[in-house]
Amino acid sequence: MGDLGTYIPIILALTLSRDLNLGTTLIFTGLYNVVTGAIYGVPMPVEPMKSIAALSIASNGTPSEEVFGVPEMMAAGICTAGAMLLLGATGLMNLIYKLIPRCVVRGIQLSQGLSFALNAVEYVRKEQDFSKPNYGNGEKRGWLGLDGLILSIFCACFIVIVSGCGEAGEDAGEEAGEVIIMEVENGDERERAVRKAIASLPSAFLVFSLGVVFAFIRKPKMVYEIRFGPSRMEVVKISKQAWKTGFVKGTIPQLPLSVLNSVIAVCKLSNDLFPAGKRLSATSVSVTVGAMNLVGCWFGAMPCCHGAGGLAGQYKFGGRSGTCVVILGVVKLGLGLALGSTLVVVLREFPVGVLGVLLLFAGIELAMASRDVNSKEDAFAMLVCSAVSLVGSSAALGFLCGIVVHLLLKPDKVVMMVIKLVCGLKRRCC
Repeated sequence: MGDLGTYIPIILALTLSRDLNLGTTLIFTGLYNVVTGAIYGVPMPVEPMKSIAALSIASNGTPSEEVFGVPEMMAAGICTAGAMLLLGATGLMNLIYKLIPRCVVRGIQLSQGLSFALNAVEYVRKEQDFSKPNYGNGEKRGWLGLDGLILSIFCACFIVIVSGCGEAGEDAGEEAGEVIIMEVENGDERERAVRKAIASLPSAFLVFSLGVVFAFIRKPKMVYEIRFGPSRMEVVKISKQAWKTGFVKGTIPQLPLSVLNSVIAVCKLSNDLFPAGKRLSATSVSVTVGAMNLVGCWFGAMPCCHGAGGLAGQYKFGGRSGTCVVILGVVKLGLGLALGSTLVVVLREFPVGVLGVLLLFAGIELAMASRDVNSKEDAFAMLVCSAVSLVGSSAALGFLCGIVVHLLLKPDKVVMMVIKLVCGLKRRCC
């Protein structure tokens, strides 16, 4: 359950608001889990591409902002996959990673995470009608009921109590170790066991299960609307405008995130957590990210990648081999083949306030990746990138502004980047 904290709310939101094919997404992500778990032998997570997902969720179809729908998402995923496959096959992945300033990538993560969080707060505060393009202008949500504010506050408090200030990661592991040492020194074994049991609960999955139960309570007759069998797969029709919008608004801001978080960070973390296991290479991971999306996106499956946060989450909850993600993949495949898109019947009655709580913590988790920026110059470039991305509603523009500011603050970096680029290209050509 380690990486479901991000997977569940994103897939739920896109299914309800953008009519994402849930059955197809479950089938393909299940296959991705099975294949990558068997190939790498580590709990390799499969997560939605967060930048693309955040852009689609945040686009409300207002007159000043067009909807970033399924065709645009698939176009962005295919273009990103092609670039990842090319970078991996040519061995240029490490060179590209060295040229992209970390502070700019953190700025994109911060802006997209805050975009998630801002939309999540609206989900909690106001009634939402996902059948309408501009669904964020509903009435204020009441306190009582099966989708009231009290339920949302209860779920938020539960997640904070169980997960603390974030999902599993290196910092969480260190803090947990310190707590255990202190408790052992005090001789309080029972309290240590209780704390460890609470920390191991899959909070997002439990909150999601509670939402499913409440969905059936809100409309018990939905059991008669559920039909068994997989959903129909169709090739997504992508127009020229969708290709253009998907590449400019989706691929450009997603690509540096995929390079850093889906490849480089995953390889480093995996090699640190499993020093005696199979060593992951940036080339192979980049190729698998590209290959799986070049197949699934044509049929409407959500663009996916790997992620260091999901890998750390799997490790925290006991994942020590690829078997755990293979089991997760089999469950996804079973649901996709048995129920398909009829699961949308349940999701339509899913408490939107609970969905907002899950989205809130998913956004915060993404934004918290920027906490490792510690120099004033890097923080300035990161915040400029985030501000332009949020205010201008364009992560691509924010990325460009962040790069420019970073180079202006550190002109020596320009020379170093040119030298690295020339040397790297020379080695490739020779």
